[in-house]
Amino acid sequence: MSRYVFKMPDLGEGTVAAEIVACHVKPGDEVKEEQVLLDVMTEKATVEVPSPVSGRVVSIAGEPGSSIPVGAELIVFETGEAAKAAPAQAAAPTPAQAQAQPTSPAQPAASVQAPAAAASAPTQPADVSRSTRVMASPATRRRAKEAGVELKLVAGSGPGGRIARGDLESFIEQRSGAKTQPASRSSGGVAAAAASGPEFEEVPIIGMRRLIAQRMTETLKIPHFSYVEEVDVTRLEELRQHANSKLPKGAGSYTYLPFLALALARVLPAFPQCNVRYDAERNLLVRYRPVHLGIATQTPDGLKVPVVRNVAERSLSNVAAEIRRVSEAARTNKATRDELTGSTITLTSLGKLGGIASTPIINVPEVAIVGVNKAVDRPMVVKDAIVVRRMMNLSGSFDHRFVDGHDAASMIQALKDCLENPVTIFADLA
Repeated sequence: MSRYVFKMPDLGEGTVAAEIVACHVKPGDEVKEEQVLLDVMTEKATVEVPSPVSGRVVSIAGEPGSSIPVGAELIVFETGEAAKAAPAQAAAPTPAQAQAQPTSPAQPAASVQAPAAAASAPTQPADVSRSTRVMASPATRRRAKEAGVELKLVAGSGPGGRIARGDLESFIEQRSGAKTQPASRSSGGVAAAAASGPEFEEVPIIGMRRLIAQRMTETLKIPHFSYVEEVDVTRLEELRQHANSKLPKGAGSYTYLPFLALALARVLPAFPQCNVRYDAERNLLVRYRPVHLGIATQTPDGLKVPVVRNVAERSLSNVAAEIRRVSEAARTNKATRDELTGSTITLTSLGKLGGIASTPIINVPEVAIVGVNKAVDRPMVVKDAIVVRRMMNLSGSFDHRFVDGHDAASMIQALKDCLENPVTIFADLA
């Protein structure tokens, strides 16, 4: 009998372990070389792990949520003649065996069904299946696993056939034949509708959500100093509108973010203590000359922070394009490890949900983050007259262990001056 032990690969410099976030195969499955076996996550990068050989899966060292050290046994395969004889050994368990097999909230009953149980599943339309590798986020893959759905049977509406969460939910609803019935007095209305479903759902904290929870717990040990200032962005808005009018048709438009990015790069050389990464292991601060700007980005899997590097060396159009590129890469799980690490300060914006003020949480190991709140027209007093001005609040948070309140406030004030006089973003004034 020939067996091949596949160990957790080294997925990047400094990686000591990786968490399994999705399993695409199970013991007994026949796989081909380069077929995707697992999705694993290191820091904020999710990586697909392909099979190194063709054969039959004998065992998998963990399940979604398990952390496997680099170099530890991950999957055992049977290869060659041993794999060809495997189907007889992988027969479905008897009903008594299946009943004795326990399930847990982290492992729905669908995940312990034997291969032979697929014969009792509803017949799926043949014209929907795809032979190419399925594209879907780890969260969508987990939902499919919980529902017992093969993703290759789901038609994706995203770019290149990528399966969105809505595509999967529609498929599950169609498969089960569920129909929404209007509430009526005879059926008990809302109470009857609520009684038809489970009272609660237990959601395991794994993958991105586990990492976010862990990082937030670590971050809140930091003494945050928060500082909010209002900024008159009337001139900046005029400049933004003018710049947008010069763009080719269909080229999109400039938001405030690229202007804010360049303004930050302009003022930070005067406040080097804010463009810093804290190395806790060596107990030192690493001050950076270039500005590697983190862009907080909401994704289906949670908040990610892709990085725009060397902001000060880029033009307005280049910064805008790079913000769009790395943000989209993060949302579609195409961002590389390098694109998700190495930021020296972070910019976060809730866009239209920006509110009046916020208290952004520092993206460790950085020591500063700037939050952007929504811009609104408000009556303001200017030279003894009441006029309408476009106003926007900036909310900064700083690691008070290393950035004094005076320095934090001075940095935000310098950024305010730069944004209120946007010519200073692009011109050197003596």
